[in-house]
Amino acid sequence: MEFLPTDRLMDLDRQHVWHPYAPMPNPRPTFPVRSAQGVYLELETGERLVDGMSSWWTCIHGYNHPQLNQAALDQMGRMSHVMFGGLTHQPAVQLAHKLVELTPAPLQHVFFCDSGSVAVEVAMKMAIQYWYNQGQPQKQHFLTIRNGYHGDTFAAMAVCDPVNGMHHLFRNSLVEQYFADAPQIPFEGDWQEADIASFAAILETHHQDLAAAIFEPVVQGAGGMRFYSPQYVKRARELCDQYGVLLILDEIATGFGRTGKRFACDYASVAPDLMCVGKALTGGFMSLAATLATTEISQTFAQGEAGVFMHGPTFMANPLACAVALASLDILDSGDWVGQVHRIEAQLRQELAPCQDFSAVQDVRVLGAIGVVELHQPVDMAVVQPQFVQQGVWLRPFGRLIYTMPPYTIEPDQLRRITEAIVTVTRQDPG
Repeated sequence: MEFLPTDRLMDLDRQHVWHPYAPMPNPRPTFPVRSAQGVYLELETGERLVDGMSSWWTCIHGYNHPQLNQAALDQMGRMSHVMFGGLTHQPAVQLAHKLVELTPAPLQHVFFCDSGSVAVEVAMKMAIQYWYNQGQPQKQHFLTIRNGYHGDTFAAMAVCDPVNGMHHLFRNSLVEQYFADAPQIPFEGDWQEADIASFAAILETHHQDLAAAIFEPVVQGAGGMRFYSPQYVKRARELCDQYGVLLILDEIATGFGRTGKRFACDYASVAPDLMCVGKALTGGFMSLAATLATTEISQTFAQGEAGVFMHGPTFMANPLACAVALASLDILDSGDWVGQVHRIEAQLRQELAPCQDFSAVQDVRVLGAIGVVELHQPVDMAVVQPQFVQQGVWLRPFGRLIYTMPPYTIEPDQLRRITEAIVTVTRQDPG
């Protein structure tokens, strides 16, 4: 590969590359990365930035981790890819077994996917086909909660917030689903049954048409970085059982330790019927996700009309991705991720607290290795993004939120650079 001069690189980028959530051509500042090591991103211009985003919450071990690199090299020496239809291989089988060990006990079967959005699509298709197999084809719809986010593909978009979410422009093209009021009781708040009244009312009225309820447990991610009571998750499980509706938990952003538990549903001691995982599954090395199902669900497919589950991604269970995911989970198992996340949480609480006194700030909240400063007004990205880069950190605010989800391996002095940058920018009113 030819390495281009920075000016030429950026000129071609502006001409041809369509970045996520960006216009084309893109007038917003874009920063070229030359390499990444540990918690640092090195730009083509020479600056080193402390990464506060874990590359959209995936690189929990930091970058260029030697164990992940070695796992990839070892697997490439055997095979980088092979189709999964009619074939199987060591990395996929071992990873499936590992995921079954780590997730709640009723989840026994693993369907590998390419990305988090696809894992959600798969879970929704599984729920619909399950009820079809059970002789209840009318159960085709889904119940979710407002302020949620589940991905950018069509079924996933249909269960994202239809008004305030990123996908409201597509509302008339999506299947209409049922939306309960978003939980309001905070993570450590005193439970009140009224908080789940809307969810319960929809179940009571529409359970005969509902295939499943789907939501992000405890933490709503890209829909607003909201933390809510685990009791809501517990009661939702009970209500789904009461009304004969499946429960899908989207743990794509929260799985593998980000909230301080291995999975966010562990705070509620709840097991879903279907669970979606992704993002940190490979430690950010490459894309991989999975949908896990109970035996109760999976065993109905052989007796159904199709006889199989009607889905099959081309790159399903990519051996390279599975091998790296196994290495990533081994790093978690052999390390002190619990201590790392708790240390990050304590430092974020202490060092982001001053933001609460600034006029531009509406709220400051922290859970696990997630720190959020919510503003009264939307962030001006054209101004704020370069300010963070100038202070030597990489953060990617959106809407009214400035937040950080750093790698678990970040050191206190490195995290302090992030929190100091957030304090500096929010003090200046970034709206």
